Amino acid sequence: MSSRPVIGAPRRARTLLSLTVAVAASCVLLLVPPSDRQSALAPVSAVLAWPGAQRGSVPADLPDGTAYTPAWFLDARTSIGTARSRDGAFLRLVVHQADGSLRQLRRLPTGDAPSIAAVTVSGEVVVWAEGHGNRSPQLWAVNLRDGRPPWLVTVDTGEARFYQSEYDLVIADGRVRWVATADNDVTEVRSVALTGGRVQITVETGTWQLSAWPWLVDGATSVSGSTRLRNVVTRRDVAVSPSRRAVTNCSPRWCRVVSLTGDGYRIDLMNPDGTDRRRVAEGSVETAVTDVGALDRFDVYAELGGNADLTGSVRLLVYDIARRRPVEVSPAAADVVYRGGVLWWSTGNQELFLRHSLDLRTV
Repeated sequence: MSSRPVIGAPRRARTLLSLTVAVAASCVLLLVPPSDRQSALAPVSAVLAWPGAQRGSVPADLPDGTAYTPAWFLDARTSIGTARSRDGAFLRLVVHQADGSLRQLRRLPTGDAPSIAAVTVSGEVVVWAEGHGNRSPQLWAVNLRDGRPPWLVTVDTGEARFYQSEYDLVIADGRVRWVATADNDVTEVRSVALTGGRVQITVETGTWQLSAWPWLVDGATSVSGSTRLRNVVTRRDVAVSPSRRAVTNCSPRWCRVVSLTGDGYRIDLMNPDGTDRRRVAEGSVETAVTDVGALDRFDVYAELGGNADLTGSVRLLVYDIARRRPVEVSPAAADVVYRGGVLWWSTGNQELFLRHSLDLRTV
């Protein structure tokens, strides 16, 4: 039995990114200084560029015929994701093993409108945000090795906000952290011990989201993107070098700058202070994932072909920051996701497709 991929969210996100760029650019063309007009390198295939990288594939359906949606890959062949039960009565959170076998972590009645809003992994511990209708999400955790059942970490999550980022939930120093919205343009940075207990709340003025701990980045709801990074431990702020007529999104190490040009868009990378700026791609291109500078070494983007709007497929590429070159991951990819060092995407069509994974940690 085949099933349709969950394609709505990634494609909507891609459209919103493009619209955001267009609004920010206000239809004004980017003027590129002569010193920045570097010749573009032709992309090399990932198989040739990274012959030792670990790869895997995941069928659209589980052996029982139910559609499977990965949420996090432990390695290129082992993932954590969701699937309905065969009778449709439950939403299951499972580990899909490399040999195709399943381990069920949690089972939620579908009558309660369940969802898994975010997942993160640190060592042997998995934490996820579990939604139940319109109520605030609950945080649950499990240790994949010790054999104990999952435990409830907290129900005190506030107005939690998740941005389809690998940093929506962050585990550090024995605590899990997330952000929530408060009144009057205020962000709550919340945390709780992995074993449960009282939730600690730090209030930050403005709209912030988590990045690599202990950093926050602003601009999640701004048409111009990031303007500041904040270390919540040292209370140090880093101003992001402004880029006119562009959308800027940052990690502590890299910022991605997307601008409107005469024939499409231009994607640049730079340090937050504006140094070491380099062109990634230009023309019929777009960003492919939310997070910037994966593993501080790669940035994921896409080239659009003539039928991209009809097929939903793009040419998936990764810019290797260290080697300053583009690498082609797939000539026709859809539903691109990156989490925790692993990139995955689907090939095929809505009726019959296969997911592929590439562990960038093994490059």
